[in-house]
Amino acid sequence: MARSPFLQSVEDFMRVHRYSRRTISSYLYWIKLFILFNDKRHPLMLGDVHIVRFLTFLATERNVSAGTQALALNAVVFLKTKFLGQPVGDLTGFRRSERQRKLPVVLTQAEVSALLAAVGKPHYLKVALLYGSGLRRIELVRLRVKDVDFDYRQVRVINGKGGRHRLVTLADELLSALREQVGRVERFLSRDREAEQYAGVWLPDALARKYPSAPFELGWHYLFPASRLSVDPASGCLADIVF
Repeated sequence: MARSPFLQSVEDFMRVHRYSRRTISSYLYWIKLFILFNDKRHPLMLGDVHIVRFLTFLATERNVSAGTQALALNAVVFLKTKFLGQPVGDLTGFRRSERQRKLPVVLTQAEVSALLAAVGKPHYLKVALLYGSGLRRIELVRLRVKDVDFDYRQVRVINGKGGRHRLVTLADELLSALREQVGRVERFLSRDREAEQYAGVWLPDALARKYPSAPFELGWHYLFPASRLSVDPASGCLADIVF
């Protein structure tokens, strides 16, 4: 389904200002819901009272968590202040979500060992990296070959939670499996380059234009590539991409 011209302009604005794909998708969802909740009126005509009603609706009718309600608030405030250039006043009057967060389940060392022993070979390395290096799932799938430093036994996490970079340790037991994985990525790259429309791996911040050969270099490719190529929604080219 085609996106409305207004939402498309919001998306274009966020792309120009280098928001992540996940943030763009999330914000557009809540902005669209905010507009629909207010009978499809243009956001320029909606004020603080409409935002308060929307947030209260999410808590009382949709029963969303406090984190989800906060995300919706961030999306609407972005729309009003960043995109439309309108000030937002006091929004403290909305009904806050009372849905409690679930307590995380923490496994013991024995349970982790049993879990790793039961995980099949295709997924063992991923699970072991999640546990051994303390990676989040999205950080794992965004890892590129160059982010693994075998000499210093560490992994570079680029644009992790909050857009921060950090270094995490790498277990010696995973070095051999990681080298095998890099070899697998190299074979995938050789196969992908045979595709006529293949444009290489997706690179952030126009790096592909600055370094034309980088999208085809092994170091920039994802450590855990998908089983098939995707069409980059921004360029329409066939590429390796993680959303």
